[in-house]
Amino acid sequence: MSPLPGISDLILHRGPSLLLDRILDLSSTRCLAQVRVAPGAWYLQADGTAPAWVGLEWMAQAASAFSGHRHRLAGREPRIGFLLGTRSYEALVPSFLVGAELEVEATVFFLDEAGPSAFTCELRHKGETLARARLKAIETP
Repeated sequence: MSPLPGISDLILHRGPSLLLDRILDLSSTRCLAQVRVAPGAWYLQADGTAPAWVGLEWMAQAASAFSGHRHRLAGREPRIGFLLGTRSYEALVPSFLVGAELEVEATVFFLDEAGPSAFTCELRHKGETLARARLKAIETP
């Protein structure tokens, strides 16, 4: 089994925009990543917690990492992608605590080589689902 690639090898985000910490698993249908809610992160609220909405960006970055991996396997560079949105982001908690290590899973629901895609996503902490969504994205050619 080959080692898992680093996040920056799969997605084009850099600096404070790169929110995922590492890849836990990759397959032909999904990406499982880890994010740690870091003290001092730019997205923290006044009470020091991460707002529930940031979970959607974590999910989008996991989907992007899946896509980057797919392109790398085909000998191509990762592409720029855009989150088109979701009609079903459900946060089961109002916020995420600093220091929490969360699993972010993005599983392919629909994928078209022309660019559009959809992913079913979950955000978990110690096996408990904290948020879920079906997100839609598109890649540039």
